[in-house]
Amino acid sequence: MIDHTGIYVSDISHSKHFYSTVLDTLGYKICLDFGKAIGFGLVDKVEDDPGGDFWITEKEPSYPRNHIAFRAKTHAQVDAFYTMALKNGATSNGAPGYRENYHPNYYAAFVKDPDGYNIEAVCHHE
Repeated sequence: MIDHTGIYVSDISHSKHFYSTVLDTLGYKICLDFGKAIGFGLVDKVEDDPGGDFWITEKEPSYPRNHIAFRAKTHAQVDAFYTMALKNGATSNGAPGYRENYHPNYYAAFVKDPDGYNIEAVCHHE
């Protein structure tokens, strides 16, 4: 239903490295790079917008900070997302695990990115 979304980041170079590294664990790659705006998308979704479905743009970060959840195919991807995010400057906002209060198979991890956005990777099946 949603075609694309994005956030404002304070340092595009730092965020480009962070998101390139972290989203790679979920199959995301840079689709378009305009210098001060970068679009990421899943490589295996060729029918989607060639610019990607998640954008970062250098500008004063939004307040309040958005929450963005990225879909993972496996629990291992959620775990890798979390580990890679922490290695690249994120802070934990919820270690990988089941969140049964959402539904029985909701397996997710939450981090705060370098600008304080709550970023999540979630897998909805076992």
